[in-house]
Amino acid sequence: MSVANYDPPDRFVAGTVGPPGQRAFFLQAAGPGARTTCSLEKFQVEALADRIRDLLEATANVPATPMPVDNNPLATPFDDEFRIRSMSLQWDSSRELVVIECHDRDPDGDEEEAEHARQAGLPATIQTLRVAVSATVAHEFARRCTALVSAGRPPCPFCGGPLDPEGHICPRANGYRR
Repeated sequence: MSVANYDPPDRFVAGTVGPPGQRAFFLQAAGPGARTTCSLEKFQVEALADRIRDLLEATANVPATPMPVDNNPLATPFDDEFRIRSMSLQWDSSRELVVIECHDRDPDGDEEEAEHARQAGLPATIQTLRVAVSATVAHEFARRCTALVSAGRPPCPFCGGPLDPEGHICPRANGYRR
């Protein structure tokens, strides 16, 4: 297993590249002399934010003092190290940290999955991004993720589907463009 470990990172953020409707989503962790950027899907960013909030509600007292807000874009230039396929989240009670692990494939997968990865040209070892952050940093990360996801295309008032700048063919309007 190849692990990029940031314990703690200098910066850990989610960000996007591209216009709404065509955005690519990324997680980026940076530490002394290193930076790791991984791509993922919008629904994964949203799910990670939700699970972090659930975890913090159940286990940690997030201080009332907010952190400085990091709304800066992703650091560039960057290479997409790998595409995130599975994630895990845990609370390290001994250090009071949220630990987020992102993998390019299931670390508990079987040999058949490893063979498929080799045939697809992926590295034989599982690539992992591991980040350990305080409850306050995790709370701010979840806030940024939620804002990022909601900054996309506005929903259609009829069907709830995303509206492109040129409109969309609305199923609730019997196929007429809205």
